[in-house]
Amino acid sequence: MRALSIGATGMLAQQTNVEVISNNIANMATTAYKRQRAEFQDLMYQNLIRPGTQSSDAGTITPSGIQLGSGSKLAAVYRIDEQGEVQITDNDLDLAINGHGYFQVEMPDGTTAYTRAGSFQLNADGEIVTNNGYRMLPNIVIPPETISMTINTSGEVMVKLDGQITSTNVGRIETATFANNAGLEAIGSNLFLETPASGTATTGNPASTGFGSIQQGALETSNVNIVSEITNLIAAQRAYEMNSKVIQASDDMMASLNQMR
Repeated sequence: MRALSIGATGMLAQQTNVEVISNNIANMATTAYKRQRAEFQDLMYQNLIRPGTQSSDAGTITPSGIQLGSGSKLAAVYRIDEQGEVQITDNDLDLAINGHGYFQVEMPDGTTAYTRAGSFQLNADGEIVTNNGYRMLPNIVIPPETISMTINTSGEVMVKLDGQITSTNVGRIETATFANNAGLEAIGSNLFLETPASGTATTGNPASTGFGSIQQGALETSNVNIVSEITNLIAAQRAYEMNSKVIQASDDMMASLNQMR
């Protein structure tokens, strides 16, 4: 009886859907988190009568045929690359990107990772680093005698040193864009890696053509809409229950067959 296996595939699909929604809800307060959506496909069909086959010697054609499906499967989990709201923090090293782009981060193995989470800090050497201590690229060092720091929309880092009147430019932040942001590989800690699906990173100055501008003293919040996620969670739960009813109905039908004498 196909209904048993079909119902099982439906339950597995909705279980995955609930897991994706749960991850979105868990990260509703994560800086610059991008919500995800599960996409499903139908499984292969068994052609009892293939559509368009000849149904008689007179050359008549079956208009629809008989095709029986075998359930559903997970096709992909998409990342919705919609910008979250910008929250003002008034912290000089909190940076938000308004528009396209990712901050570049040097990983411990020397590779480059990318992030939208701009909650940076300074390490013991005055370098701008992430919460995990990974250096921002290009590397920018803030002198220890700095009394104030300004980062403009185009990424220029201007510092005012003790005893000086004018500001000094100590570096410029560069951001990276990709042809397909959804193709980036998430590795946790708000970091992503380049993949063949994302395409090669294109780096440039913030606020230039194709690159978002930088806002100092602000952070991008998660783009999770909690009302939508709760609604999706309820719908997924109901779909799971309906598939379990299919299995229960199939079991009752098989029990009826076993009782026949």
